[in-house]
Amino acid sequence: MKKFLFATVALAAASAALAQQYPSKPVTIIVPFSAGGPTDKVARDLAEALRGPLKSTIVIENVAGAGGTLGAAKVAKAAPDGHTLLLHHIGMATSPALYRNLTFKPVEDFEYLGLVNEVPMTIVGKPGLPANNWAELQKWLQANQGKVNLAHAGLGAASHLCGLLFQQSLKMEMTTVPYKGTGPAMTDLMGGQVDLMCDQTTNTSAQIASGKVKAYAVTTLKPLATPALSKLPTLDASGLKGFNVTIWHGLYAPKGTPKAVVDQVNAALKTALKDPGFIKREEELGAVVTADARVNPAEHKKFVEGEIAKWTPVIKAAGQYAD
Repeated sequence: MKKFLFATVALAAASAALAQQYPSKPVTIIVPFSAGGPTDKVARDLAEALRGPLKSTIVIENVAGAGGTLGAAKVAKAAPDGHTLLLHHIGMATSPALYRNLTFKPVEDFEYLGLVNEVPMTIVGKPGLPANNWAELQKWLQANQGKVNLAHAGLGAASHLCGLLFQQSLKMEMTTVPYKGTGPAMTDLMGGQVDLMCDQTTNTSAQIASGKVKAYAVTTLKPLATPALSKLPTLDASGLKGFNVTIWHGLYAPKGTPKAVVDQVNAALKTALKDPGFIKREEELGAVVTADARVNPAEHKKFVEGEIAKWTPVIKAAGQYAD
């Protein structure tokens, strides 16, 4: 018993000492996607807001590939000292169902640090679509069953996931058309080569405002305040009860990172999320900065566990997997 107590006290003392020394070198935030994309932009904005409260140089490292799983796996295997962090999106919840040979476990292999933001999504259609509102779109979909095609930006992309849930909620199968990214998918939608797409406001707001695509609904439970989107109904209020899809980002550390360090990073994150400059930059992206209990590690983890439970049956029912 004395040995156990001694070991516990020694561990607590070592953790406290590490926290006092932390950070002892630059902190690296790994982004599991290419530079220039939405997640990379969020990471760089967050790094700018974190430098002050964390009192450290912060380096962004892009480790792209395999739908974000390569970068996440690298962090899972990194030294658990708080100097290597992960900024990841909804892929933390969908990768267990999408990838059969996943080399990490999202729930078990990370310390959760807090949810950063959420990005709403919109249902948009080609400019020549005869439907001008959600009610008319529903009638058009019913009249054209088996003929409708739905674009997405690739397996596991936000538009792919939203499209799967959209079809299941409508109890209607559409011909899905995969693209290598949002750019070419949006180009073909604006050109009328595909009928519909569900994508993030960061990718659709400008096209909606300019009239280059038609907008029908938003995927959040509450209407959006953005001027170009404020008149759009929610899918939940339009008959698809419970439909709620956002693309969120969270911050993580390798499993085993001392609690004192986790607490220190979490405190810095909470300060960063209140930074007016960060909030403004995120609003410009169409994102909503987290301001609820999910900024706490336990609630962040609980939220992701709920997202895993939500998306796993959707993905498995569609039978769409990556190796």
